[in-house]
Amino acid sequence: MNTGLKITAFVAALGATFGAAYGVGSAVEPVVEETRSAGHSGHDTKEKSGAGTHEGHGEEGGGEASLPGGLQIAEQGYALDLRTPRVAAGKTSELRFAIVDQAAGRNVTEFRREHGKELHLIVASRDLTTYRHLHPVRAADGTWSTPVELPKAGGYRVFADFVPGAKNAGGLTLGADLAVSGKAEPQALPSSGRKVTVDGYEVTLRGDLRPGAGSELKLDVAKDGKPVTDLQPYLGAYGHLVALRAGDLAYLHVHPNGEPGDGKTRPGPEISFTATAPSKGSYRLFLDFQHEGKVRTAAFTVQAGGPAAQEPEPEDHGAPGHEH
Repeated sequence: MNTGLKITAFVAALGATFGAAYGVGSAVEPVVEETRSAGHSGHDTKEKSGAGTHEGHGEEGGGEASLPGGLQIAEQGYALDLRTPRVAAGKTSELRFAIVDQAAGRNVTEFRREHGKELHLIVASRDLTTYRHLHPVRAADGTWSTPVELPKAGGYRVFADFVPGAKNAGGLTLGADLAVSGKAEPQALPSSGRKVTVDGYEVTLRGDLRPGAGSELKLDVAKDGKPVTDLQPYLGAYGHLVALRAGDLAYLHVHPNGEPGDGKTRPGPEISFTATAPSKGSYRLFLDFQHEGKVRTAAFTVQAGGPAAQEPEPEDHGAPGHEH
């Protein structure tokens, strides 16, 4: 299959129909839809980029700087082959894709498990009002699939976050576009302060995202005005953070500073992360956390390299529509 030819033709088609959309959903993972205050966080001290650094995988330091993750459909000999080019808004469809070893000309069937999964699928709308973190199922032939249900038309980006099973292979984040048919009405980038409320939980962000330098981000979780001190592990940590750059949706995957069972990391209320922004600009942070058996997502809009955000009183925007 000629992945490059497929994507070139697809992009050309999108140029003629600007109202197209990109996205994906699942009935088992958290979802953020059209919330103006919500958040999402990550794990460990290393970020993951295209060629990048992700918990020690991939190349780190030295050599020429690589592009941020998710901007390329193929990298380091691997390609994301999105086999569902279009879905209809408001209807459940099956999203199918494969990771292709370009040199061998076949689907990859061996992956290293990371945070309990062989592959993490992130889908976000181009206007960053919808976010989904999915874990599709892989068939024996290397084809992945997951149910898709998107509430509206518009542009979406699909990110496959994985580590190939090949020896010495580094972690990768590949990105592709998915069109969602219907009349698209893009929204302005959601705004938020340093406190957001989702499903009755208040999440407070401390720290700033800095371009070209690591910085600590701390998120505190409270409920009914009381700190939550019994967060439950989700994907091997007390929080999971993804950051997307507004405009091109460059992908930044970070990990928390510490993990359950290490003897020093407490199950809340604070979740700490270290992240580095690839450039100045606006970013949307999506934090997943689990409490009382349910995963919730909070989202923040931050400026890297700009003035520090204000801290207005939190506004309750209701549950962000998580699906499980």
